[in-house]
Amino acid sequence: MSGLQAVKAWIGALTEIGLMLLALAIVAAILVGPSLPFFGGVVGNLMDVVGNLGKQGLVGLIALGIILWLFSHRSVG
Repeated sequence: MSGLQAVKAWIGALTEIGLMLLALAIVAAILVGPSLPFFGGVVGNLMDVVGNLGKQGLVGLIALGIILWLFSHRSVG
């Protein structure tokens, strides 16, 4: 079982890094604007995802709830 725990730890660590990079990209894009290389389209893409979830009504609300539940109930390490 230690191999499975190691894989879970790696996935948790990669998720944490991804969330940190997303937060950095959002802040940098807001401060600098959409012309920022690599990070410029992040805010627009995020707004598109939220807009698409909103257009789906109940299905989008359920999908958003599942995503939030997955992020809030994970454990790193």
